[in-house]
Amino acid sequence: MPFSLDRVVPWGRTAEEYQAMFSLSAVDQRQRILDCGGGPASFNGELTAAGGNVIFIDPLYALSGREIEQKIEETFTVVMTEVSRHRNSFVWTHVPSVAELGQRRMGAMRRFLSDYPAGMNEGRYISASLPELPFADGSFDLALSSHFLFLYSEQFDLAFHLEALGEMLRVASEVRVFPLLHRWTAHHQTTCRW
Repeated sequence: MPFSLDRVVPWGRTAEEYQAMFSLSAVDQRQRILDCGGGPASFNGELTAAGGNVIFIDPLYALSGREIEQKIEETFTVVMTEVSRHRNSFVWTHVPSVAELGQRRMGAMRRFLSDYPAGMNEGRYISASLPELPFADGSFDLALSSHFLFLYSEQFDLAFHLEALGEMLRVASEVRVFPLLHRWTAHHQTTCRW
C-alpha cells in the first residue's frame, strides 16, 4: 500500500463504484443489502432512489450531517495530499488523475450528505459497528464491506476480522468484501479457515 492511515476515515464511493467493486448485478441490487462501514458513500441514496433496499451501518451515523461534513472536510485534505505525494504508487486505469479522484470522491460524499437526513428518518443509516450487528439472523440477502475490513488490519487484529465476517454471515446469506488485502503472518494464514 502506498501509504497507510492510522485511523478509519470517512471516504465515499458511488453506486457505479460499488457495482464494479462487488460485481453487483441488477438482480443483486434488488436484494436486501447491508453495508458495514458504509461511511459517506452515495450508494445508499442512489440505490434507494432506484427502488433498492439497502441499510448502511457505521459509527459515523451517531453524528449530525454537519458534524460528518466537517469530518469529511478535514479528512479530504489529508487523504488527497497523501494520494498526490504517492501518485506513482497507484494504477490510474479507471480514474485518470489525482484531481479527478478528488472530484469523484467529493461528489459521492456530497450526494451522501444530501441523502443523509432522509436516510436517517427512514432508518437506512444506523449507528452501529462490527463485530456486533443489531439485526436478526438472516435479515439480509447480501452484506458488503468496502474499504474497511482488511484495509485497517493495523488497527483491527485477525480476531476482530474473523468475528466481523462471522457476524456478517449471521445476518446475510452472502458476504462480499473489497479489497482483500493480506497483512498477517504466515502463521495466521495457516490457522485461519475461511
